Amino acid sequence: MVNQPVLAANDRVAERNRGYFKGLGLLVMNVVSSPGSGKTTLLQRTVAGLGSRLRTGVIVGDLETDNDARRLREAGARAVQITTGTLCHLEAGMVARALTALDPRSLDVLIIENVGNLVCPAAFDLGEELRVVVLSVTEGEDKPLKYPPIFSTADVVIVSKMDLADAVGIQMDVLRANIRRASPRAEIFELSAKTGAGVDAWCDFIAARRAASA
Repeated sequence: MVNQPVLAANDRVAERNRGYFKGLGLLVMNVVSSPGSGKTTLLQRTVAGLGSRLRTGVIVGDLETDNDARRLREAGARAVQITTGTLCHLEAGMVARALTALDPRSLDVLIIENVGNLVCPAAFDLGEELRVVVLSVTEGEDKPLKYPPIFSTADVVIVSKMDLADAVGIQMDVLRANIRRASPRAEIFELSAKTGAGVDAWCDFIAARRAASA
């Protein structure tokens, strides 16, 4: 169990972050997933899909390396890397400090790519407007039921790698039912970052939410 004073301190900073983001009209998404879900590839597609419509910045959390941040810069985003070492999640204070390298007043959308983990990030509010959980078809139908805390707090669930659905024999009706059971209020998108199928609908959703936030 996470130490309660740690969570309380984090929540205070998260509320400050949230107020700051709201004042700027900045749409902030906290994107979480297991390792290997295709999260960074999806974000590359997302940045490219938003294109000139929205100015996008990304904060990337990883235990080591800045590989993902470099990939996202190549896609056209302003990106800053947070190297967490042994810490398996991002915290609100880390996000607040990283913002200074992004000039948030010049952004429309801030994407926080959390550390690849479906357990630790569930407990830590970062001040985001949308919590986005990415689940690949290669992970199986029961993942939403195995990790209920993160799915129950999701505003959006993205089913990724749909181009592999037939190859891995995923039962999509079962997966959809399990997502809905764990995440009754979440928006659900099924897409493939590799082929681009479904990415336009996802980007349109982001643009609509940003317009509502402004």
